[in-house]
Amino acid sequence: MRDVAEEGGITDVVRFRKFLNACAALTAEQVNYRTLAEAAEISQPTAKEWVRILQGLGILYLLPPFANNELKRLTKTPKLYFCDTGLCAYLSMWLTRDTLMQGAASGHYFENHVVMELLKNFSYSTEKANLTYYRDSNAKEIDVIVEENGMIHPLEIKKSANPDRREVKKYQVLDKTGLDRGSGGIVCMCEEVIPIDEKNCFIPCNLL
Repeated sequence: MRDVAEEGGITDVVRFRKFLNACAALTAEQVNYRTLAEAAEISQPTAKEWVRILQGLGILYLLPPFANNELKRLTKTPKLYFCDTGLCAYLSMWLTRDTLMQGAASGHYFENHVVMELLKNFSYSTEKANLTYYRDSNAKEIDVIVEENGMIHPLEIKKSANPDRREVKKYQVLDKTGLDRGSGGIVCMCEEVIPIDEKNCFIPCNLL
């Protein structure tokens, strides 16, 4: 971490390590600069600057919120992810696969991994895609929305081999956007693609 701090021009290595640990604790959650600043004993402007530096170094990624003129009361806060899920787990002291998979935050690390795989896959694609997430004032959330070729594709991410298929019902909120809603589904730990309805299916995470 000292090398990262030096490359980013950060001189307070002790506080920077606390900051990284706090970021790891918030992975797959909305970024909260106040929480990060308090954990590292720095100011909120410094926390924002350090996040910006870590983005530039390819360590952190901020998933922007979905925005649409037809929908009101949407969050404007991005979600925080680590580009390397292994580094995130290491910073949180989950040092073995078993302890990570059984830990209370295992769902967050699974989501982090899936979001990063989606970003990698679309970065290699010839088709341009935009990834966002949906959250409104009623705390209704869709983990990932893929916007591609004028269509939106909603995805939930669940660390389960048999997640609740009713999760896809909340995708109907996107029908108010004026955009065409294409195929979507739930990325999970199932072993094969399983249809849910005419538009959605369970998607094995190992296919990403």
